[in-house]
Amino acid sequence: MRSSSKDPNVLRMLGAEGNLHDGLGLDKDWAYNIIKNVGNYGEIYEAYMGGGEQGIGIERAGSLNALWTDGGLMYSPPMR
Repeated sequence: MRSSSKDPNVLRMLGAEGNLHDGLGLDKDWAYNIIKNVGNYGEIYEAYMGGGEQGIGIERAGSLNALWTDGGLMYSPPMR
């Protein structure tokens, strides 16, 4: 996704363009490495809270943990 995305917010966050990482004192690949090794919010939630192998069965759909566009409270502002 880092090399194929056309979304400037994605490119900034994943270190493909811009210098967001400088202001944070981090390597340019910091967010990419986290998502690659740990997963995004949805993947982590599913694995440990949802129906994943280690999950406890609390589904995200229809809950406050859903994205705001799906009626939940999860909203992430653009990285600038």
